Amino acid sequence: MSIQDNEPTGQRRLADHPTVVKMRERERAAPAPVLAAARLREICLEAGADDVGFVAATDPSVAAELEHARGILPSATTYIAFCVRMNRDNLRAPQRSLANAEFNHADDDTNEVSRRITRALQDAGYRAVYPAPGYPMEVDQFPGRIWVLEHKVIAQAAGLGVMGIHRNVIHPKFGNFILLGTVVTDAVIDEPTAPLDYNPCLECKLCVSACPVGAIMENNFDFQACYTHNYREFMGGFTDWAETIADSDNRAEYNERVTRGESFSMWQSLSFKPNYKAGYCMAVCPAGEDVIGPFLDSRKQHLDDVVRPLQNKPEPVYVLEGSAAEEHVTKRFPNKTPKQVGNGFGDDVNALLDAIGPRPRPRDPAD
Repeated sequence: MSIQDNEPTGQRRLADHPTVVKMRERERAAPAPVLAAARLREICLEAGADDVGFVAATDPSVAAELEHARGILPSATTYIAFCVRMNRDNLRAPQRSLANAEFNHADDDTNEVSRRITRALQDAGYRAVYPAPGYPMEVDQFPGRIWVLEHKVIAQAAGLGVMGIHRNVIHPKFGNFILLGTVVTDAVIDEPTAPLDYNPCLECKLCVSACPVGAIMENNFDFQACYTHNYREFMGGFTDWAETIADSDNRAEYNERVTRGESFSMWQSLSFKPNYKAGYCMAVCPAGEDVIGPFLDSRKQHLDDVVRPLQNKPEPVYVLEGSAAEEHVTKRFPNKTPKQVGNGFGDDVNALLDAIGPRPRPRDPAD
């Protein structure tokens, strides 16, 4: 009697399965215990990344991400941070359809690059996984952390750039005209990349001057102001819009609260992909070796061609009632119209956000 005859029926069936038989006849090669950074860089650039860096998942600079990385890949060992360049003049156009087309295509490209890198690692015998560069996120966890990984934090640690005062990562060559992606793998890399030893930000504060809601401050950032306007047609703004529909007694009341153009804009975001309302901080930034030339040639021309068309564009600016953003747009942008809305977060979440990072309020004249 053979050993196989003594095995339980289920095990005999598994042993006789054609896939198992083939695997027994094939030599299984284990992946290299250490993957050369030079080879991994080649893989990433061939996949379409414009630049790439590597950082160990246990590096102290990204320690806060380890729990989340191992939540999607228990054997997470290395972060592969990469960037995809964006076309600058589309982002600078006052017509938001041009800017949003570029945002959306670059977002798709970033996902594709992530998939190709992940596939190449998988084929080489490693485990790898990637979260989206933006949405979709784990929105069911709101108001907790809905993003899977902090792409900006990992990109900085991997040497792809440094956040400027506008809170965008500025690449030393491409400027802030990039989207970031991250791949998590169990591959061990022989040479992690080092963070930049300087900040490419010029501290020119053009981003401050262009932001319609005054969200960018030297030592603070008004998250609610930025989110309420720029992300009007994303998660929270959509919620507020849906509640506006529910609260309206009839079509006439709805049309009083929401213009026809705003309804069309929301339809466009729902049909094609959410559209940003500004992104002007990114558009006007002159930092980066590939970007700075015209700014150095003529700052006045940069102001005339890039900054002022965005500042002077007539448009509604979405603000919370009584916020500093409402005061800011009224005082600084005569061509723009502040429109009071909710941001879909609700009073409880906004109170929490106030506690985390207080939203500056208009000063009382009596103070």
